[in-house]
Amino acid sequence: MGACNVEPVFDHVGHFGRYQIFLYFICAFQNISCGIHYLASVFLTVSPRHICRPPGNMSQVLFRNISSWRSEDIWTLFSTGHEDRLVVQLQDGDIWELTKCHRFWRDNKSSLNYDYTGHKTSFPCSDGYMYDKSKWNSTVVTEWDLVCNGEWFARLIQPIFMLGVLLGAVIFGYLSDRIGRRLVLWSTSLGMIFFGVAAGFTFDYYSFMAAHFLLAMAAGGYLVVVFVYVTEFIGLKSRTWASIHMHSFFAIGAMVVALTGYLVRTWWIYQIVLSTMTVPFVLCCWMLPETLFWLVSEGRYEEAQQVVDTIAKWNGTSSCKLAELLSLDLNGPVGNKPTEVKKHNLLDLFYDWNIGTRTLTLWLIWFTGSLGFYSFSLNSVNLGGNEYLNLFLMGAVEIPAYVFVCVGMNSLGRRNILAFSLISTALICGVIMVIPNDYHIWSVGATMAGKFAIGAAFGLIYLYTAELYPTLVRSLAVGSGSMVCRVGSIVAPLCVSLSSVWIFMPQLLLGIVAFVSGVLTLMLPETLGKPLATTWEEAAKLDAAKDSSSGELLPTANSTALEEREVIHSEDAGLSE
Repeated sequence: MGACNVEPVFDHVGHFGRYQIFLYFICAFQNISCGIHYLASVFLTVSPRHICRPPGNMSQVLFRNISSWRSEDIWTLFSTGHEDRLVVQLQDGDIWELTKCHRFWRDNKSSLNYDYTGHKTSFPCSDGYMYDKSKWNSTVVTEWDLVCNGEWFARLIQPIFMLGVLLGAVIFGYLSDRIGRRLVLWSTSLGMIFFGVAAGFTFDYYSFMAAHFLLAMAAGGYLVVVFVYVTEFIGLKSRTWASIHMHSFFAIGAMVVALTGYLVRTWWIYQIVLSTMTVPFVLCCWMLPETLFWLVSEGRYEEAQQVVDTIAKWNGTSSCKLAELLSLDLNGPVGNKPTEVKKHNLLDLFYDWNIGTRTLTLWLIWFTGSLGFYSFSLNSVNLGGNEYLNLFLMGAVEIPAYVFVCVGMNSLGRRNILAFSLISTALICGVIMVIPNDYHIWSVGATMAGKFAIGAAFGLIYLYTAELYPTLVRSLAVGSGSMVCRVGSIVAPLCVSLSSVWIFMPQLLLGIVAFVSGVLTLMLPETLGKPLATTWEEAAKLDAAKDSSSGELLPTANSTALEEREVIHSEDAGLSE
């Protein structure tokens, strides 16, 4: 079927009236749940201080020169980053030395001394571990002893979750173009609440990972489809602003995670409470109609007309006859003959040397944006001070970042804002590295600045990528970038774990990548004030064109139809945080 220009409908019924606002906030509320599940592992996988459990009941505990009857009394004395040991005497008289990952049985039971030079035998921690419960009653780590040799099982939880997000974006993005956006939004939302609650009732690590992975697929699927859904219900005049601010609700999710983590210190209750955030959307999602774009593309004109009438009624405007508008479009310059759409593949993004270089640069920017976005958030618990306040601030600072993007991109230009944000991120990473460890407030403040900068870059890259490519590969370009973005989100938790090698290793790696990305961004063309390219020749001319000082994209003869056709197809785009 040929592309039908549905955009004029919004000129009649309103671009962002009461009905669109109603739908927007229903969908945006569920975006909060996506932000919650994407970052819930910050507290799920916390690894508290721990020590090997002795093979019996303890009668006396000795730490250095301090003696106690309970091991809980000496956790505050343990030194961060040092291999402290605990000496305990059991009720049967045996004396054991306990460390994080080993325990030693002393041959001499005559005296309970901290320093011992006699013979002792090493044993594995086959009886499990004792954990410091002063902050968390339990986490996934303490539930299944994911420490020492099992530490990597804990570190894989977030990367595998992000792998599920990638798979869910591809699968549900494809399904949304086949069975409709509304049905996918319903199914993924039900999946989020079902698998989210199921993860809290799992009985071992592997069942938890299975439920968590399916939860990731549902969350990833929802986020990609809701972006398309909202875009297709909002008129051209408000589309860019509304799309960018969908990210703000994702940021609120991070703030909810911080608040819930502070109030609930048991991991499975924490997981279930967070999953119930989806319930209000599930109760309201029956009111969501199918999008006008999808109904028209499927030839379901009567249902499309009903949607148009509903929008007009809510917005207090006069409705229009969809058939008349479509007939005007179908009888236009393209005639009645259906448009043949040529399939394009990844190699088309390397059309020539300049376009190929542009593609590689943008892929690096996508990777850097995602790497920085999740690195700053996941590393917030390692900054010192109050972990919950740190994460809350990491989410709160994103909202002004998106406002900054909306204001700055139409005055200073897309390229300039993007390059400034990336280079600022690199410089801030350098500042973080020179702040002394005990200056927690300074570290948190600098990290917030870094999250602001990378959040601005992350919010802008979607639009900028779409403007740099012609019509025939625009969806493919944004989609490929989003896939690279998912790679960055998979790598981010592994990057954060490198802080165990050197505390500033994550900032060093991110700073280098962000600086290189920022410098390369300056070599990209500016798109502010330029019409969307429809051919490779027009896209190539962007490199030679002079920067325009106007604040909006200039309209072209086919820009309206282009916007309708280029609502990013979700199976290609995978748009998500």
